[in-house]
Amino acid sequence: MTLAEAVVSGAEPAELASLPVPSTYRAAHLRKDEVGSFADKDVRRSIHVGQVPMPELAPDEVLVAVMASAINYNTVWSAMFEPIPTFAFLKRLGPRHDLPTHVLGSDAAGVVVRTGAAVRRWQVGDRVVAAPAYIDGEDPIAQHDGMLAADLRAWGFETNFGGLADFAVVKATQLLPKPRHLTWEEAACNLLCAATAYRMLVGERGARMRQGDVVLLWGATGGLGAYGVQLVRNGGGIPVGVVSSEEKAELLRRMGCEHVIDRTQYEDLKGEKDWRRLGSEIRRLVGEDAAIVFEHTGRETFGASVYVAKRGGAVVTCGSSSGYAHEYDNRHLWMRLKRIIGSHGANYQECHEVNRLISLGMIHPTLSAVFPLAQAGAAARAVQLNEHVGKVGVLALAPAPDLGVEDRALRARIGEERLRLFRP
Repeated sequence: MTLAEAVVSGAEPAELASLPVPSTYRAAHLRKDEVGSFADKDVRRSIHVGQVPMPELAPDEVLVAVMASAINYNTVWSAMFEPIPTFAFLKRLGPRHDLPTHVLGSDAAGVVVRTGAAVRRWQVGDRVVAAPAYIDGEDPIAQHDGMLAADLRAWGFETNFGGLADFAVVKATQLLPKPRHLTWEEAACNLLCAATAYRMLVGERGARMRQGDVVLLWGATGGLGAYGVQLVRNGGGIPVGVVSSEEKAELLRRMGCEHVIDRTQYEDLKGEKDWRRLGSEIRRLVGEDAAIVFEHTGRETFGASVYVAKRGGAVVTCGSSSGYAHEYDNRHLWMRLKRIIGSHGANYQECHEVNRLISLGMIHPTLSAVFPLAQAGAAARAVQLNEHVGKVGVLALAPAPDLGVEDRALRARIGEERLRLFRP
């Protein structure tokens, strides 16, 4: 029996520890020799699924047999080789990561099968999920906030050996217990987006949402926005979700988001005429301006976000999927004492806090579709074309969906309808 087969069969830790680690493993990866080869930017052409060499573990690392993973937008950026090829990140990280192939993926759920010599808190057989922040723990600032570490990297984007594979290499400080009531694919889809949204809205270094705050959320049924809506509702805020179709609007309402704005009603969100219309619509819906604007779309919406935030309010941003070069009218920022807060990922404590909420059944997965690892390119293409809602999952070693549930009583109390809300 191979190590992968033993994991799938539910073998005991002693058996997992006794089986040899394979010299190669199946992974979704890019090839360095193809950088710049695809003018059409179709990620299905640049993402390959095949065998790659198994790396040695560093003392602070863990080898995880991946049961399921998920697609994030950084996988799309990687496969487009934009804004720069990720092989440049790997070269700076050193020869161990600087290889002819780059294994992608910043989310994963699976089983620990090996631990490095310095790992204390995790053992072979543990069921885990992986947080995406790859941090140098020897940087003093990491003890204050890991996201300020000078060598902070996004695992599977700025490092090699990511989660879209049968095995993944992670630092021990990326691991958290798998929520016991979730399937492998449900557990795998949460941490990057849920923790990012948590830091933006709830964490000490984000917008610090308070009860009653009106929060405008762009892309409210997307990977980030759907967790943002849940966090706003749980924290006593008033979410106002922006979506681009009636189907997505109806999904928002089923999530409990009463106030919905149709983005297609605005022809030019980079112009002040539509900024004013958007501000008026927010006031019509909830009676006041937004205390917080949850931003990740970037160039197309940022000017509107700065405008519609209330006097003294905040725009918190973690990305720019529509472009990085933002334009806004600075008068609306300084004269109305607004703030722009940059937010990136989440530190280990913030990931722990949001994973606790997920494990308690207070935040739910936003999984909408599941692909096999062999179709990782098609899964990434769906995200590239914005054909999805919520998160797109990928099965790795898990032979089928809906496996891995341990706490069926909690799952029954929450209800399948809530846990599967994003799946048709």
